[in-house]
Amino acid sequence: MSLPPSDPAAAASSSVATLYAEHRGWLHTWLRRRLGCTHDAADLTQDTFLRLMTGRQIQALREPRAFLTTLARRVLIDFWRRRELERYYLDSLAALPEAHAPSEEARALVLEALAQIDKLLGRLPAKARAAFLLSQLDGLSYAEIAVQLGVAEISVRRYMKQAIVLCVAARQELP
Repeated sequence: MSLPPSDPAAAASSSVATLYAEHRGWLHTWLRRRLGCTHDAADLTQDTFLRLMTGRQIQALREPRAFLTTLARRVLIDFWRRRELERYYLDSLAALPEAHAPSEEARALVLEALAQIDKLLGRLPAKARAAFLLSQLDGLSYAEIAVQLGVAEISVRRYMKQAIVLCVAARQELP
């Protein structure tokens, strides 16, 4: 039994299928040129279309390649940020004595948690994110953070409130 053409879910699915069929090869090539790796490009091509499927309505796209390029750039930024986090984490692990090195499973869990934290903090304005990280990672006081960021201490308090509210909201969303 086929769905009526007026069904929005069927129309969206059809639009994604059409976009995928018409632009997957082009997007894969575009990503491969930027990454230099066909396997990573294939993964990010799929991630881009997945993001498209879980995002806004796509029936009214006038410039599909421009839209796909924008989505793919965001996926690329996430990919590079994740790679950078992984590199920093692995560098810090290399400095540990072998007896203290975590298992592969623990490494994977930590990397996943770091990626989630990075994504969460990415929702904050730059100064709020910087204030939160300076406080939590470097242990700086609000006065020291204010000097480092070139803002008033009251601004640091507002930034910290933003970050804490975001963290509490994210924690409440967890199962």
